[in-house]
Amino acid sequence: MDNFIAARSQMALSLGFHIVFSCIGMVMPFFMAVSHLIWLRTGNPNYKNITKAWSKGVAIFFATGAVSGTVLSFELGLLWPEFMKHAGPIFGMPFSLEGTAFFIEAIALGFYLYGWDRFNRWFHWFTGVIVGVSGLLSGILVVSANAWMNSPKGFDYVNGKYINIDPIAAMFNDAWFSQALHMSLAAFAATGFAVAGVHALMIIRKNNVVFHQKGFKIAALFACVAALLQPLSGDISAKDVAKRQPAKLAAMEAHFETEKGAPFILGGIPDEKEKKVNYAIKIPGVLSFLAHGDFKAEVKGLNSIPENEHPPIAITHFAFQIMIGLGVLMMITAVIYFFALWKKKEWLTKEWLLKLFVIVTPMGFLAVEAGWTVTEVGRQPWIIYGVMRTADAVTPMPGIAYSFYVFTLVYVSLAVVVTFMLYRQIKMVNILYDVKEGVQ
Repeated sequence: MDNFIAARSQMALSLGFHIVFSCIGMVMPFFMAVSHLIWLRTGNPNYKNITKAWSKGVAIFFATGAVSGTVLSFELGLLWPEFMKHAGPIFGMPFSLEGTAFFIEAIALGFYLYGWDRFNRWFHWFTGVIVGVSGLLSGILVVSANAWMNSPKGFDYVNGKYINIDPIAAMFNDAWFSQALHMSLAAFAATGFAVAGVHALMIIRKNNVVFHQKGFKIAALFACVAALLQPLSGDISAKDVAKRQPAKLAAMEAHFETEKGAPFILGGIPDEKEKKVNYAIKIPGVLSFLAHGDFKAEVKGLNSIPENEHPPIAITHFAFQIMIGLGVLMMITAVIYFFALWKKKEWLTKEWLLKLFVIVTPMGFLAVEAGWTVTEVGRQPWIIYGVMRTADAVTPMPGIAYSFYVFTLVYVSLAVVVTFMLYRQIKMVNILYDVKEGVQ
């Protein structure tokens, strides 16, 4: 494994783990705050118990997210020194603000975890809200930095030099809103379905049914609303990518020929040599509509883009198809759940509906990983789109492959530890709150 592949693999591994921790850290505090608010208004002890149980999960993922995020910060400088040399002064502002949001989140979480029966009850709840808001802002600011890599702005690139730097323009680049919206909704959907799935499994097993029913409803509502809104953000993102990164859009759809009325491709296996997609279902005109709002609009194909600027087509295409497929399954689940709430309330206690949520449990995070793959792999061969190639940014330091092996071991170990801690936490919840089973 050469240094370039090792550096990219290590970064992909780190991001792949961190994005799960950060999504949960962004979203779980909102679930916690809603449950806490319901307890304050109703006095129902089940909601207090749910809040306390969720707050421990928030603490676990805050700690692991802080560790994995710190590693990523060091990796940017160690693995991509040429990138940070030039890009740091331009897009450093969102990282600095993210650090501020992180510290606010840490302080608020400390107040929240140790504030039970010590603070005014409404002030205590408010500290939980601050945890959620600062966590969400932290995520949005990091996405803004990544969006800059996809849509560089706030500087002039003249004769190999970066001049006239404007950090504000760089932070609010053309891609930040669409990426931040899409990522935030994805985080709510992924975390919501994961939490709802765990509660659904506990209900099926007849463990503390009332407790888990109430937790399930809060998580399911967040997840289902986000899943139904996600296609709208996806449409915004698709039009943005079509305008700024036509090569990425073409790779997402394995779209080889520039044409009007371009079809939307479902499935299929790209054949890069023959420049076609085998075994695909093509829906005429839909790609043109998604990209430009016109069924007859022209969509640029890979044939009109220099081959040395093509992203890895197969990986990008398969990741996009996985993201779309899982997103559709989550939408269907959301529609069924809202229909049950509206017309078929008896479905809410049916085991088949609970099993559906159990099946969907991992889909949100799988879709997040696939979507992040589309974003990052689809930008290649550029680390700063159209300005700096990834190969030109990698460190010349030897031995990066060994670093990749070590970090793989560290992250796998971290995943095992976090899984064990969550498993133990769920068991403790069932033991501690079993006595509350009769409380309605």
